[in-house]
Amino acid sequence: MRTPAEQGLSGELKKLSATGGARIVALREAAAKAFNDNGLPHRRVEEWKYTDLRTLVREALPISTPAQSVVVEAHARLLVDTEVRRIVVANGAVVPELSGFADLEPGLSIQPLAQALAAGSDVVTRLGSLEPGRYDAVLALNTALAVDGVVIAVAPGTVIERPIHVAHVFSGKAAASFARNLVVLGEGASLTYAESFEGPEGAAYQVNSATEFVVADASSLDVVRVQEEGASAIHLSTLLFEVGKDVKLNAFGFTSGAAVSRTSLYARLIGADSAVSFNGALLLKDRQHADSTLFVDHQTTGCESRELFKHVLDDSSRGVFQGKIVVRQPAQKTDGRMMSRALILGDDAEMDNKPELEIFADDVACGHGATCGAIDDDLLFYLRARGIPLKEAQSLLVQAFVGEAIETVANDALRDALVERAETWLKARA
Repeated sequence: MRTPAEQGLSGELKKLSATGGARIVALREAAAKAFNDNGLPHRRVEEWKYTDLRTLVREALPISTPAQSVVVEAHARLLVDTEVRRIVVANGAVVPELSGFADLEPGLSIQPLAQALAAGSDVVTRLGSLEPGRYDAVLALNTALAVDGVVIAVAPGTVIERPIHVAHVFSGKAAASFARNLVVLGEGASLTYAESFEGPEGAAYQVNSATEFVVADASSLDVVRVQEEGASAIHLSTLLFEVGKDVKLNAFGFTSGAAVSRTSLYARLIGADSAVSFNGALLLKDRQHADSTLFVDHQTTGCESRELFKHVLDDSSRGVFQGKIVVRQPAQKTDGRMMSRALILGDDAEMDNKPELEIFADDVACGHGATCGAIDDDLLFYLRARGIPLKEAQSLLVQAFVGEAIETVANDALRDALVERAETWLKARA
Protein backbone atom coordinates (compact mmCIF):
# COMPACT_ATOMS: atom_id res chain seq x y z
CA MET A 1 0.00 0.00 0.00
CA ARG A 2 1.26 3.45 -0.92
CA THR A 3 0.61 6.48 1.30
CA PRO A 4 -0.82 9.69 -0.23
CA ALA A 5 2.67 11.23 -0.02
CA GLU A 6 4.25 8.31 -1.90
CA GLN A 7 1.52 8.44 -4.53
CA GLY A 8 2.05 12.16 -5.01
CA LEU A 9 5.83 11.79 -5.27
CA SER A 10 5.44 8.98 -7.81
CA GLY A 11 3.28 11.36 -9.83
CA GLU A 12 6.03 13.99 -9.79
CA LEU A 13 8.56 11.37 -10.90
CA LYS A 14 6.65 10.93 -14.15
CA LYS A 15 7.78 14.46 -15.12
CA LEU A 16 11.54 13.75 -15.08
CA SER A 17 13.76 16.30 -16.81
CA ALA A 18 15.49 15.10 -19.97
CA THR A 19 18.44 17.54 -19.66
CA GLY A 20 22.02 16.53 -18.97
CA GLY A 21 22.64 13.85 -21.56
CA ALA A 22 22.04 10.12 -21.61
CA ARG A 23 23.98 9.33 -18.41
CA ILE A 24 22.14 11.88 -16.27
CA VAL A 25 18.78 10.85 -17.70
CA ALA A 26 19.62 7.22 -16.91
CA LEU A 27 20.55 8.23 -13.34
CA ARG A 28 17.22 9.98 -12.91
CA GLU A 29 15.27 7.06 -14.32
CA ALA A 30 17.09 4.55 -12.09
CA ALA A 31 16.47 6.71 -9.02
CA ALA A 32 12.78 7.08 -9.91
CA LYS A 33 12.42 3.33 -10.35
CA ALA A 34 14.12 2.68 -7.00
CA PHE A 35 11.69 5.02 -5.25
CA ASN A 36 8.65 3.54 -6.99
CA ASP A 37 9.82 0.05 -5.97
CA ASN A 38 10.64 0.90 -2.33
CA GLY A 39 8.82 4.09 -1.34
CA LEU A 40 9.52 6.12 1.79
CA PRO A 41 11.39 4.41 4.65
CA HIS A 42 9.55 3.46 7.83
CA ARG A 43 10.51 2.34 11.32
CA ARG A 44 10.98 -1.30 10.25
CA VAL A 45 13.93 -0.13 8.11
CA GLU A 46 16.87 -0.24 10.54
CA GLU A 47 18.53 2.99 9.38
CA TRP A 48 15.23 4.85 9.71
CA LYS A 49 13.81 3.25 12.86
CA TYR A 50 13.91 6.56 14.75
CA THR A 51 12.75 8.76 11.84
CA ASP A 52 9.73 7.19 10.18
CA LEU A 53 9.37 9.25 7.01
CA ARG A 54 6.31 7.33 5.91
CA THR A 55 4.55 8.75 8.98
CA LEU A 56 6.27 12.13 9.20
CA VAL A 57 5.83 13.10 5.53
CA ARG A 58 2.06 13.11 5.20
CA GLU A 59 1.69 14.78 1.81
CA ALA A 60 3.65 15.38 -1.38
CA LEU A 61 3.79 19.11 -1.97
CA PRO A 62 3.98 20.55 -5.49
CA ILE A 63 7.47 21.31 -6.79
CA SER A 64 8.43 24.88 -5.94
CA THR A 65 8.63 27.62 -8.55
CA PRO A 66 11.46 30.19 -8.76
CA ALA A 67 11.23 32.92 -6.14
CA GLN A 68 11.39 36.65 -6.77
CA SER A 69 14.88 37.96 -6.08
CA VAL A 70 13.59 40.96 -4.13
CA VAL A 71 11.98 38.56 -1.67
CA VAL A 72 15.03 36.35 -1.42
CA GLU A 73 17.46 39.25 -0.95
CA ALA A 74 16.22 39.84 2.59
CA HIS A 75 17.36 36.35 3.57
CA ALA A 76 20.69 34.51 3.28
CA ARG A 77 21.87 36.00 6.58
CA LEU A 78 24.88 33.78 7.25
CA LEU A 79 28.06 35.88 7.12
CA VAL A 80 26.27 39.00 5.89
CA ASP A 81 29.05 41.26 7.12
CA THR A 82 31.88 38.92 6.14
CA GLU A 83 33.91 38.78 2.96
CA VAL A 84 32.60 35.66 1.25
CA ARG A 85 31.57 34.70 -2.26
CA ARG A 86 27.85 34.10 -1.96
CA ILE A 87 25.74 31.99 -4.31
CA VAL A 88 22.00 32.19 -3.63
CA VAL A 89 19.77 29.18 -4.35
CA ALA A 90 16.09 30.05 -3.91
CA ASN A 91 13.43 27.34 -4.01
CA GLY A 92 15.99 24.96 -5.51
CA ALA A 93 17.11 27.30 -8.35
CA VAL A 94 20.18 29.54 -8.54
CA VAL A 95 19.45 33.29 -8.52
CA PRO A 96 22.22 34.74 -10.77
CA GLU A 97 21.53 38.41 -9.96
CA LEU A 98 22.16 37.74 -6.26
CA SER A 99 25.17 35.47 -6.79
CA GLY A 100 28.86 36.17 -7.12
CA PHE A 101 29.81 34.51 -10.39
CA ALA A 102 32.00 37.42 -11.55
CA ASP A 103 35.75 37.88 -11.01
CA LEU A 104 36.44 34.30 -10.02
CA GLU A 105 39.91 33.51 -8.69
CA PRO A 106 42.23 31.75 -11.15
CA GLY A 107 41.62 28.02 -10.94
CA LEU A 108 38.06 28.37 -9.58
CA SER A 109 34.95 27.50 -11.57
CA ILE A 110 31.38 28.03 -10.32
CA GLN A 111 28.31 27.29 -12.44
CA PRO A 112 24.61 26.71 -11.85
CA LEU A 113 23.97 23.00 -12.22
CA ALA A 114 21.26 23.60 -14.85
CA GLN A 115 23.75 25.52 -16.98
CA ALA A 116 26.49 22.90 -16.54
CA LEU A 117 24.10 20.10 -17.54
CA ALA A 118 22.85 21.99 -20.59
CA ALA A 119 26.43 22.70 -21.71
CA GLY A 120 27.63 19.14 -21.09
CA SER A 121 30.40 20.38 -18.78
CA ASP A 122 33.14 17.83 -18.04
CA VAL A 123 32.87 18.28 -14.27
CA VAL A 124 29.30 16.95 -14.15
CA THR A 125 30.59 13.54 -15.20
CA ARG A 126 31.21 13.12 -11.43
CA LEU A 127 27.58 13.87 -10.60
CA GLY A 128 25.94 10.81 -9.09
CA SER A 129 29.24 8.91 -8.83
CA LEU A 130 29.21 8.87 -5.01
CA GLU A 131 26.02 6.84 -4.54
CA PRO A 132 26.17 5.09 -1.13
CA GLY A 133 25.67 1.61 -2.60
CA ARG A 134 22.27 1.01 -1.03
CA TYR A 135 18.80 2.45 -1.44
CA ASP A 136 18.26 5.84 0.18
CA ALA A 137 14.79 7.24 -0.53
CA VAL A 138 15.78 10.88 0.15
CA LEU A 139 18.80 10.72 -2.15
CA ALA A 140 16.80 8.85 -4.82
CA LEU A 141 14.19 11.62 -4.88
CA ASN A 142 16.89 14.27 -5.07
CA THR A 143 18.68 12.48 -7.91
CA ALA A 144 15.44 12.15 -9.85
CA LEU A 145 13.93 15.60 -9.28
CA ALA A 146 16.77 18.11 -8.76
CA VAL A 147 17.48 20.14 -11.90
CA ASP A 148 19.56 22.98 -10.43
CA GLY A 149 22.09 23.73 -7.73
CA VAL A 150 25.75 24.73 -7.75
CA VAL A 151 28.78 23.09 -9.37
CA ILE A 152 32.15 24.16 -7.93
CA ALA A 153 35.52 22.99 -9.27
CA VAL A 154 38.92 23.97 -7.87
CA ALA A 155 41.91 23.27 -10.09
CA PRO A 156 44.89 21.25 -8.79
CA GLY A 157 47.20 23.24 -6.55
CA THR A 158 44.76 26.15 -6.19
CA VAL A 159 44.17 27.70 -2.76
CA ILE A 160 40.89 29.62 -2.49
CA GLU A 161 41.23 31.99 0.44
CA ARG A 162 37.76 33.50 0.29
CA PRO A 163 35.03 31.16 1.61
CA ILE A 164 32.22 30.21 -0.76
CA HIS A 165 28.79 30.44 0.82
CA VAL A 166 25.88 28.67 -0.89
CA ALA A 167 22.75 30.19 0.67
CA HIS A 168 19.61 28.06 0.24
CA VAL A 169 16.49 30.14 0.81
CA PHE A 170 12.86 29.10 0.58
CA SER A 171 10.24 31.73 -0.23
CA GLY A 172 6.52 31.62 -0.91
CA LYS A 173 3.74 29.15 -0.17
CA ALA A 174 4.22 25.57 0.95
CA ALA A 175 6.00 23.56 -1.73
CA ALA A 176 8.88 21.11 -2.14
CA SER A 177 12.30 22.14 -3.39
CA PHE A 178 15.16 19.96 -4.64
CA ALA A 179 18.75 21.16 -5.12
CA ARG A 180 21.89 19.21 -6.03
CA ASN A 181 25.42 20.54 -5.53
CA LEU A 182 28.75 19.17 -6.65
CA VAL A 183 32.14 20.26 -5.24
CA VAL A 184 35.30 18.90 -6.90
CA LEU A 185 38.79 19.65 -5.54
CA GLY A 186 41.84 18.88 -7.67
CA GLU A 187 45.06 17.52 -6.20
CA GLY A 188 46.60 19.86 -3.63
CA ALA A 189 43.65 22.29 -3.72
CA SER A 190 42.16 24.09 -0.72
CA LEU A 191 38.64 25.44 -0.11
CA THR A 192 36.29 26.60 2.65
CA TYR A 193 32.70 25.82 1.71
CA ALA A 194 29.64 27.00 3.68
CA GLU A 195 26.01 26.07 3.19
CA SER A 196 23.01 27.61 4.90
CA PHE A 197 19.28 26.84 4.82
CA GLU A 198 16.47 29.13 5.90
CA GLY A 199 12.86 29.96 5.17
CA PRO A 200 9.64 31.47 6.54
CA GLU A 201 8.22 30.44 9.90
CA GLY A 202 4.61 29.99 8.84
CA ALA A 203 4.94 27.78 5.75
CA ALA A 204 5.02 23.96 5.98
CA TYR A 205 7.46 23.61 3.07
CA GLN A 206 9.83 20.71 2.33
CA VAL A 207 13.50 20.86 1.35
CA ASN A 208 15.56 18.01 -0.13
CA SER A 209 19.21 18.92 -0.69
CA ALA A 210 22.22 16.80 -1.65
CA THR A 211 25.88 17.77 -2.03
CA GLU A 212 28.67 15.59 -3.39
CA PHE A 213 32.30 16.31 -2.47
CA VAL A 214 35.11 14.79 -4.55
CA VAL A 215 38.35 15.55 -2.69
CA ALA A 216 41.55 14.61 -4.52
CA ASP A 217 44.92 13.71 -2.99
CA ALA A 218 46.69 16.21 -0.70
CA SER A 219 43.69 18.57 -0.69
CA SER A 220 42.21 20.54 2.21
CA LEU A 221 38.47 21.10 2.60
CA ASP A 222 36.48 22.80 5.36
CA VAL A 223 32.70 22.46 5.25
CA VAL A 224 30.22 24.35 7.46
CA ARG A 225 26.45 23.82 7.26
CA VAL A 226 23.81 25.87 9.07
CA GLN A 227 20.22 24.63 9.05
CA GLU A 228 17.76 27.29 10.24
CA GLU A 229 14.60 26.35 8.34
CA GLY A 230 11.19 27.64 9.39
CA ALA A 231 9.53 26.01 12.38
CA SER A 232 7.00 24.07 10.26
CA ALA A 233 9.43 22.86 7.56
CA ILE A 234 10.74 19.38 6.77
CA HIS A 235 14.43 19.40 5.90
CA LEU A 236 16.15 16.36 4.37
CA SER A 237 19.76 16.52 3.27
CA THR A 238 22.47 14.17 2.06
CA LEU A 239 26.23 14.72 2.08
CA LEU A 240 28.51 12.38 0.15
CA PHE A 241 32.32 12.48 0.37
CA GLU A 242 35.03 10.68 -1.59
CA VAL A 243 38.37 11.34 0.13
CA GLY A 244 41.73 10.73 -1.53
CA LYS A 245 45.23 10.36 -0.08
CA ASP A 246 46.75 12.78 2.48
CA VAL A 247 43.56 14.83 2.65
CA LYS A 248 42.56 17.10 5.52
CA LEU A 249 38.78 17.37 5.77
CA ASN A 250 36.79 19.09 8.51
CA ALA A 251 32.98 19.26 8.30
CA PHE A 252 30.64 20.85 10.84
CA GLY A 253 26.85 21.10 10.97
CA PHE A 254 24.71 23.45 13.07
CA THR A 255 20.99 22.66 13.40
CA SER A 256 18.32 24.74 15.11
CA GLY A 257 15.51 24.85 12.54
CA ALA A 258 12.73 22.75 10.93
CA ALA A 259 10.03 20.68 12.58
CA VAL A 260 11.62 17.52 11.20
CA SER A 261 15.15 17.24 9.85
CA ARG A 262 17.43 14.41 8.80
CA THR A 263 21.04 14.74 7.63
CA SER A 264 22.62 11.63 6.13
CA LEU A 265 26.38 11.64 5.64
CA TYR A 266 28.31 9.04 3.65
CA ALA A 267 32.11 9.24 3.51
CA ARG A 268 34.45 6.88 1.63
CA LEU A 269 38.13 7.15 2.56
CA ILE A 270 39.78 5.64 -0.51
CA GLY A 271 43.26 7.17 -0.07
CA ALA A 272 45.83 6.47 2.65
CA ASP A 273 46.90 8.74 5.52
CA SER A 274 43.97 11.16 5.43
CA ALA A 275 42.46 12.91 8.47
CA VAL A 276 38.74 13.67 8.53
CA SER A 277 36.37 15.03 11.15
CA PHE A 278 32.59 15.30 11.08
CA ASN A 279 31.15 17.33 13.95
CA GLY A 280 27.88 18.96 14.86
CA ALA A 281 25.86 21.01 17.32
CA LEU A 282 22.07 20.66 17.46
CA LEU A 283 19.89 22.98 19.55
CA LEU A 284 16.28 21.80 19.64
CA LYS A 285 13.10 22.97 21.37
CA ASP A 286 9.31 22.56 21.30
CA ARG A 287 8.56 19.31 19.39
CA GLN A 288 11.46 19.45 16.93
CA HIS A 289 12.88 16.18 15.63
CA ALA A 290 16.46 16.13 14.29
CA ASP A 291 18.29 13.05 13.01
CA SER A 292 22.03 12.90 12.23
CA THR A 293 23.08 9.66 10.53
CA LEU A 294 26.71 9.01 9.51
CA PHE A 295 28.46 6.22 7.66
CA VAL A 296 32.27 6.53 7.55
CA ASP A 297 33.94 3.86 5.41
CA HIS A 298 37.69 3.33 5.93
CA GLN A 299 38.90 1.47 2.85
CA THR A 300 42.68 1.89 3.07
CA THR A 301 45.55 2.31 5.51
CA GLY A 302 46.56 4.95 8.02
CA CYS A 303 43.47 7.19 8.06
CA GLU A 304 42.08 9.04 11.05
CA SER A 305 38.41 9.92 11.60
CA ARG A 306 36.80 11.92 14.38
CA GLU A 307 33.10 12.53 15.05
CA LEU A 308 31.79 14.72 17.86
CA PHE A 309 28.10 15.66 18.09
CA LYS A 310 26.55 17.82 20.82
CA HIS A 311 22.76 17.90 21.29
CA VAL A 312 20.83 20.33 23.48
CA LEU A 313 17.22 19.21 23.89
CA ASP A 314 14.57 21.43 25.44
CA ASP A 315 10.79 21.02 25.89
CA SER A 316 9.56 17.88 24.03
CA SER A 317 12.20 17.79 21.32
CA ARG A 318 13.85 14.62 20.07
CA GLY A 319 17.39 14.08 18.87
CA VAL A 320 18.72 11.08 16.96
CA PHE A 321 22.34 10.15 16.37
CA GLN A 322 23.26 7.10 14.32
CA GLY A 323 26.95 6.81 13.53
CA LYS A 324 28.73 3.87 11.98
CA ILE A 325 32.46 3.46 11.34
CA VAL A 326 33.40 0.60 9.03
CA VAL A 327 37.05 -0.49 8.83
CA ARG A 328 37.73 -2.72 5.83
CA GLN A 329 40.38 -5.45 5.98
CA PRO A 330 43.00 -3.43 4.01
CA ALA A 331 42.51 -0.41 6.31
CA GLN A 332 45.22 -1.29 8.85
CA LYS A 333 46.50 1.49 11.16
CA THR A 334 43.06 3.10 11.22
CA ASP A 335 42.35 5.51 14.09
CA GLY A 336 38.63 6.18 14.52
CA ARG A 337 36.79 7.91 17.37
CA MET A 338 33.07 8.71 17.57
CA MET A 339 31.20 10.47 20.39
CA SER A 340 27.65 11.74 20.83
CA ARG A 341 26.74 13.82 23.91
CA ALA A 342 23.29 15.10 24.79
CA LEU A 343 22.24 17.71 27.34
CA ILE A 344 18.59 17.23 28.33
CA LEU A 345 16.88 20.46 29.41
CA GLY A 346 13.22 19.51 28.94
CA ASP A 347 11.38 16.97 31.07
CA ASP A 348 9.82 15.41 27.96
CA ALA A 349 12.86 15.61 25.68
CA GLU A 350 14.28 12.41 24.19
CA MET A 351 17.65 11.36 22.77
CA ASP A 352 18.26 8.20 20.76
CA ASN A 353 21.88 7.17 20.24
CA LYS A 354 23.15 4.30 18.13
CA PRO A 355 26.95 4.44 17.60
CA GLU A 356 28.45 1.41 15.83
CA LEU A 357 31.84 -0.02 14.87
CA GLU A 358 32.33 -2.70 12.22
CA ILE A 359 35.99 -3.72 12.05
CA PHE A 360 37.56 -6.24 9.67
CA ALA A 361 41.20 -5.18 10.23
CA ASP A 362 43.30 -6.26 13.21
CA ASP A 363 45.71 -3.31 13.66
CA VAL A 364 43.38 -0.44 14.55
CA ALA A 365 42.55 1.97 17.38
CA CYS A 366 38.82 2.65 17.34
CA GLY A 367 36.22 3.62 19.89
CA HIS A 368 32.76 5.08 20.26
CA GLY A 369 30.55 6.38 23.03
CA ALA A 370 27.34 8.21 23.87
CA THR A 371 26.16 10.12 26.93
CA CYS A 372 22.90 11.77 27.97
CA GLY A 373 22.27 13.85 31.06
CA ALA A 374 20.97 17.01 32.66
CA ILE A 375 22.98 20.08 33.63
CA ASP A 376 25.42 19.30 36.44
CA ASP A 377 23.84 20.54 39.68
CA ASP A 378 27.23 21.23 41.27
CA LEU A 379 28.29 23.49 38.41
CA LEU A 380 24.93 25.24 38.48
CA PHE A 381 25.22 25.80 42.23
CA TYR A 382 28.78 27.16 41.80
CA LEU A 383 27.54 29.82 39.35
CA ARG A 384 24.40 30.69 41.30
CA ALA A 385 26.42 31.05 44.52
CA ARG A 386 28.26 33.88 42.78
CA GLY A 387 25.08 35.81 42.08
CA ILE A 388 24.36 34.60 38.56
CA PRO A 389 20.60 34.12 37.92
CA LEU A 390 19.37 30.61 37.15
CA LYS A 391 18.60 31.09 33.43
CA GLU A 392 21.87 32.92 32.82
CA ALA A 393 23.82 30.21 34.66
CA GLN A 394 22.14 27.53 32.57
CA SER A 395 22.93 29.46 29.39
CA LEU A 396 26.61 29.74 30.30
CA LEU A 397 26.84 25.98 30.88
CA VAL A 398 24.97 25.15 27.66
CA GLN A 399 27.18 27.53 25.70
CA ALA A 400 30.29 25.85 27.08
CA PHE A 401 28.79 22.44 26.24
CA VAL A 402 28.20 23.17 22.54
CA GLY A 403 31.30 25.32 22.33
CA GLU A 404 33.54 22.24 22.27
CA ALA A 405 32.01 21.21 18.95
CA ILE A 406 31.86 24.73 17.48
CA GLU A 407 35.55 25.22 18.25
CA THR A 408 36.38 22.57 15.64
CA VAL A 409 35.51 25.11 12.91
CA ALA A 410 38.78 26.53 11.60
CA ASN A 411 37.53 29.70 9.88
CA ASP A 412 37.29 32.55 12.42
CA ALA A 413 34.35 34.34 10.78
CA LEU A 414 32.31 31.15 10.44
CA ARG A 415 33.10 30.11 14.00
CA ASP A 416 32.04 33.53 15.34
CA ALA A 417 28.79 33.34 13.34
CA LEU A 418 28.03 29.95 14.88
CA VAL A 419 28.75 31.17 18.42
CA GLU A 420 26.40 34.08 17.79
CA ARG A 421 23.66 31.69 16.64
CA ALA A 422 24.05 29.55 19.74
CA GLU A 423 23.81 32.66 21.92
CA THR A 424 20.69 33.83 20.06
CA TRP A 425 19.01 30.45 20.64
CA LEU A 426 19.84 30.57 24.34
CA LYS A 427 18.56 34.14 24.73
CA ALA A 428 15.28 33.18 23.10
CA ARG A 429 14.97 30.29 25.57
CA ALA A 430 15.54 32.62 28.50
